[in-house]
Amino acid sequence: MKACFMGLGYIGLPTAIIAAKHGVRVLGVDINPDVVEMTNRGRLHIVEPGLEEMLQEVVGSGALRASTTPETSDAYFMVVPTPFKGNHEPDISYVEAATRAVLPCLKEGDLYVIESTSPVGTTDRMRDLIFRERPELEGKIFIAYCPERVLPGNVIYELTHNDRVIGGIDEASTEKAVEFYGQFVRGTLHRTNCKTAEMCKLTENSSRDVQIAFANELSLICDKAGINVWELIELANKHPRVNILQPGCGVGGHCIAVDPYFITADFPKESRLIADAREINNYKAFWCAERVQNEMLRFELAHGRKPTVAMMGLAFKPNIDDLRESPAKYIVTKVMQGCNNADILVVEPNVEKHNVFKLTDYREAYEQADIVVMLVAHDPFKELPWTDKKVILDFCGIYKR
Repeated sequence: MKACFMGLGYIGLPTAIIAAKHGVRVLGVDINPDVVEMTNRGRLHIVEPGLEEMLQEVVGSGALRASTTPETSDAYFMVVPTPFKGNHEPDISYVEAATRAVLPCLKEGDLYVIESTSPVGTTDRMRDLIFRERPELEGKIFIAYCPERVLPGNVIYELTHNDRVIGGIDEASTEKAVEFYGQFVRGTLHRTNCKTAEMCKLTENSSRDVQIAFANELSLICDKAGINVWELIELANKHPRVNILQPGCGVGGHCIAVDPYFITADFPKESRLIADAREINNYKAFWCAERVQNEMLRFELAHGRKPTVAMMGLAFKPNIDDLRESPAKYIVTKVMQGCNNADILVVEPNVEKHNVFKLTDYREAYEQADIVVMLVAHDPFKELPWTDKKVILDFCGIYKR
C-alpha cells in the first residue's frame, strides 16, 4: 500500500514515519521546501525524542520520501493546520487546499482521511467537494475522519498505543480506515460516524480546557485570599472523587487553546461553560503579565533602578519546543512591550534560537535577575534554588509557593 500524508508537521510527520516503519510506502507532502529537504536527509524539523532515528531508518530503506506535490497513492491523509481567524471562526482553508491538491490523484477504491482537528461537518463538506469535482468517484472511494490524541514528547508511544476514534461517511468507509490504522495502532479502534468523531476530538480538548480553567480561576481566588493554591489543591485532591488539575499561566498549544472555539463558533447559545472557560484561561495570561509589570514597578520604586527580569520559558507546556498559542510567549511579549527599557532576559532551553527573542541560558538569566518569572515548568528550571534574595513569581508550580 502507498499512502500520501498531506502535511509534515507535529502530527503528520510522526504518523508518516510510523506508518512507513510498519510496511506502508509513504509519500510525505509539505508546502515548505525546507521541511521536504530536511525530511529527505533524515533530519527532523521538530523536537521529538527518538523520532529522528526512526526517520533515518525509513528514509534510508526507501519506505518514506518527501515532496512538495502529491502523487497517485492508495490512501490520502489530510494532516494540515486548522487555525481560527481573528474572530475565532474556524479556518478549514488548509484542509480544503490539501483536498484539492489530491483531487487529480484520486481513483476508485482509494481511502481519504482527515486527521486535522475540524469543525463538525468538515468531512461531509470535503466529501461534497470531492464528488462535485470528481462525480465519477461517488460511491467508489472511502472517506473518513480520524483525529489524533498524542502528547508532544511522547508521540511515538502514543501514536501506536492510544485508542483511536474513526468515523466514516458510511460503514464501508469506517471499516476501510480501521483496516489502515490497524496496521500500526495497538490501541482499540472505536468505530462511529464522521460527525461524532469530529465532535469527539473537540469535546476531549474542551473538557480539558474547562478543567484547567477551574484550576486557573482557583489560583486567582487564592491569590486574593492569601492562600497557597498548590497546597490547597493537594489537600482537596485527598478527597477520593476530586482531581483538580494544576494551574498555570494560561493554556496554549494548537489543541486545547483552539478546539473549544470550533464548538462555540457553531453553537454559541449552547456552549456557555466552554466559552467562559476559554475567557478564564485567556485572562490568566493577561493577569500574569500584569503581575510581572506591577512587580517591576514596585522594584524600581524601592531600589531607584529598573530591574533585570528573567522570563523563564516560552513553550506552551514543559519540556517541548512548541510555541504555538503559548501563553508564556504572550506574557513575555506583553511585558517587553511595557518594560520601559528594563533588562528582560528571555529563556527557552528547548529552542536554539528565535527570530524575535534573544535567548539567554537559564542559569545565567537566573543569576543575573532581580525578578525571576517562572512561566513553564521545564525540568532544568527545577534545579534552580528558591531564594529570598530575588523576587520570584512562580506561575507554574516550580516551588509550590
